[in-house]
Order: sequence, then structure tokens, then C-alpha cells
Amino acid sequence: MALELTSLKKAIASLDVTIQLTQDEGFLKLSTAMKNGIKSGVIQNFEFTYELCWKFMKRYLEYQLGSSYVDGISRIELFRLSAEHHLIEDVAIWKSYHEFRNLTVHTYDEETAEEIFHAATIFILDAKKFLVSLETRND
Repeated sequence: MALELTSLKKAIASLDVTIQLTQDEGFLKLSTAMKNGIKSGVIQNFEFTYELCWKFMKRYLEYQLGSSYVDGISRIELFRLSAEHHLIEDVAIWKSYHEFRNLTVHTYDEETAEEIFHAATIFILDAKKFLVSLETRND
């Protein structure tokens, strides 16, 4: 049974677009409030896309291994299994994305928000790789 990947594709595309806005030369010309608004959009897209990524990891592994192998395991164990099944490459980096996701409730702190924003700009590359891994194995 193939997974329906549309929601994940849309989330990754949305995160990618908001990150690209911050890379545009016009971004530097915006007011601080507008820059902060766009960065907040990146953080919100990161949060949503990360959530979808780990849920799709779990769904894929449930289909491949059975739910008894996946139900009740920790996020770190999920990442380990995902790496073993070649969905992701680096368990430690996904663990750090999880930690940044948990920090998103503290984005009122400017320093924390900047850290999460930076993590999101790295995460997008791994999210895209994960999607490609799913697409190539999704049958």
C-alpha cells in the first residue's frame, strides 16, 4: 500500500518558499517587522513540516514492519529505525530537529527564534532528502 504524500510535499514546498523569501536580496530592504513576520512564517512552516516528517516515518515503518514494531517507541528510536531503513541518514541531526521543534513554543525569545530559523534552513535539505527516500520506496 502506497502512502499518499501530497500533504508532505505541500508542507516541504511551503517551507522552501518561505526560506527562499529570506534569501532574496529584497528581504534585506524590508522593515524589521516584515523580516520578523517572514521568519515567523519559516518557523511555523518548520514546525508543521517536521511534524509531518516524523509521522510519515512512522507510517512508512508501520507498513513495512508492522505496527507492533513502531507503536510506543520513542522519537529517537523512530529516527534510528528510519536510518536503518534508509529513510534518513543522520539520527543525531533529526534528534536536533526534534529539540528545535520543542523550542518553537519559546519563539518570543529573539535569540531562540533565530536559532530555530537557522535550523529550519538546514532542515529543509533533510526534509527534501527524506521525501525523495519515501518516493523511491513508496509502492
